[in-house]
Amino acid sequence: MSLGSFIRKQFIDILQWNEDRDGVLAWRHPMQDFEIQYGASLTVRESQMAVFVNEGKVADVFGPGMYKLTTQTLPILTYLKNWDKLFESPFKSDVIFFSTRLQLGRRWGTAQPVTLRDSEFGMVRLRAFGVYSYQISDPGKFYREISGTRDVYTVDDLEAQLRNMVVAAMTTALGSSKVPFLDIAGNQGLMSQSIAEQLAPVFDRYGVKLDNFTVENVSLPEELQKALDTRISMGMAGDLGKFTQYQTATSIPLAAQNEGGIAGIGAGLAAGAALGQTMAQGLGAAQGQPQQPPQQPATQQAQQPAQPAQADPVQRLQQLKDLLDKGLITAADYDSAKAEVLKKLTS
Repeated sequence: MSLGSFIRKQFIDILQWNEDRDGVLAWRHPMQDFEIQYGASLTVRESQMAVFVNEGKVADVFGPGMYKLTTQTLPILTYLKNWDKLFESPFKSDVIFFSTRLQLGRRWGTAQPVTLRDSEFGMVRLRAFGVYSYQISDPGKFYREISGTRDVYTVDDLEAQLRNMVVAAMTTALGSSKVPFLDIAGNQGLMSQSIAEQLAPVFDRYGVKLDNFTVENVSLPEELQKALDTRISMGMAGDLGKFTQYQTATSIPLAAQNEGGIAGIGAGLAAGAALGQTMAQGLGAAQGQPQQPPQQPATQQAQQPAQPAQADPVQRLQQLKDLLDKGLITAADYDSAKAEVLKKLTS
């Protein structure tokens, strides 16, 4: 070797990784034609591990700490190189640093709806979304199975594969759970735990530890959600007769806001009286009271036998008090209607 070549020969005497870029899981120390000086310093920081690779094979693995690289601290590499105990010359080896920090808040979701058989709705299509976190636990496995000889391996490179495994496990869990869609929301915690248990050995195969897995939401496509909303609305209505009575009662405050108050909604005294009678009949049926026949127009009353008298004033006052207690009418409406009943009673 010429003197110039010897002078150009460079040695590495400090190996360390400052992690000056986010999202990097593996970083290979630049070697090129450099050689590592015997007795060089290796610094592995907390949340890091370093792997020495000799001729494509993983040799020694170092956890956090500061090391002086000698045949004593590189036992496997020394054996592979067949060094003599007094051999102290520079050596070549790939040194790869791995980040063992937790990768938090990683998102996952089903790209397409998953078609499943539901016990209540038949065939349904579900979407699922959530988060998970992980960290590298075995850099040797990770190097052999995932990162390989790349100079840099990032979170984005890994998660394309991890998400596929997560979605596959999610699909299997949904298909085998036999839990109706309406009960899934109350079982998301158990589902998250079940899927995490399925994924843990799969992640471990690649030298990755699954730290946490959460199912945040399981939903139907928009068109199926609309159909479910309609079904829920019909279920809430229950007995349509009672539902109609409820609508009648709730319309009283709206009618009271119009001209004429409870007596009418601006269509005249006769229309207001008819509306008030209809409301009273609806309320009477809701409280178990016999309904009063609708009041006929004056022209029809002259041609028909006399109808039974209207509701008892005491009963009418009790009905008004019930409406006030339930917040369906205001105190002003109650006082006005009460005065009208008492006026009719004393006139």
